[in-house]
Amino acid sequence: MKAVAPKAEDPKEDPKDKEAAGRAWAFAAATVASFADWVVASGDNEGLPFVVIDKIETEVFVFDPEGRMTGLAPVLIGLAHGDDSTPGVGDRELSNIRPEERTTPAGRFVAAFGKGPGKEDVLWVDYETAISMHPLRQVTLVDPRERRLSRLNSPTPKDNRITFGCINVPDAFFDEVIRPAFTGTKGVVYILPETRPLDDVFPMFERRPELVAEKAPVKPPPREANGRGRHKAEPG
Repeated sequence: MKAVAPKAEDPKEDPKDKEAAGRAWAFAAATVASFADWVVASGDNEGLPFVVIDKIETEVFVFDPEGRMTGLAPVLIGLAHGDDSTPGVGDRELSNIRPEERTTPAGRFVAAFGKGPGKEDVLWVDYETAISMHPLRQVTLVDPRERRLSRLNSPTPKDNRITFGCINVPDAFFDEVIRPAFTGTKGVVYILPETRPLDDVFPMFERRPELVAEKAPVKPPPREANGRGRHKAEPG
């Protein structure tokens, strides 16, 4: 399994906050594991590689067609909370997308590599709403005031909301995990909801009973990265 490299913990972090974060991550990871089991058991991925994105913890998990996890990493997602896209948002100039419309929609999407900004391809998640996944290097220099690299490197998901809706991942993760998984094939990207119930977006999924119980504190994996978005060929 490929993940991001370790980083030093923040010495100023409150131990209670750290424990709460550990509990939250443990529950989120268990939910993702249960969801991935369902995907494979039900055949919902149609024998394709798949990705699960947890917007609350701002993490991406990548699985091969048999459900073996091949990598996980932190992500940057849409600035606004919400699970739906504003109709027609994919055809607008970035300057015409209001802050409250900059959501990363929840749902099941068939994804494939395609032309993106510049010379590098992106993984198109939902072309209609112009949601793609791309490496951080495509956007780091667009507006340094956004501090996207430091946001991705931070130990908390609280500052990982900055994009117009697209999904930014660490450069090495994109090159070593995403690209090999989707080269020569399409795949499925599942974006879990944050404001709507999980079974509202994925009605066929049944959460394992043990996930209802409170999880013991588990240290989240280290968050570190290396290294505007819609149909106008601008990364978001």
